[in-house]
Amino acid sequence: MTSNLTLLIVIGALVACGVYLILERAVSKMLLGMILFGNAANLLVIMVGGPSGRPPILGSAHPVVEGMADPLAQAMVLTAIVITMGIAAFVLALAYRSFALTTTDQVENDPEDTEVAGRRAGEDPER
Repeated sequence: MTSNLTLLIVIGALVACGVYLILERAVSKMLLGMILFGNAANLLVIMVGGPSGRPPILGSAHPVVEGMADPLAQAMVLTAIVITMGIAAFVLALAYRSFALTTTDQVENDPEDTEVAGRRAGEDPER
């Protein structure tokens, strides 16, 4: 099996951009990062599913062909698209609720998490 180097580079760039955006503090950037990461994973699954342009199922009249595409990869990607859309809708609802309450898109540090991080660093929590 041969793979398209250009498509692999595009998938790598999408994963890198997605991870960078997921690590941001703004909810809208996190959502865009999750969507980019999901699309990169879908492209990777489709790419390893078989050669493009071939039918997924040939039927019983034709012998099994070596270059036949894998229908399981296509079904998994369709399911992943639906799940990604559901997650995007949920995060959009959370972002809207957060913006309605705090009028900002930024996620603030939790005070308990800050205290635990201070204890790990060796700082005195009583200060």
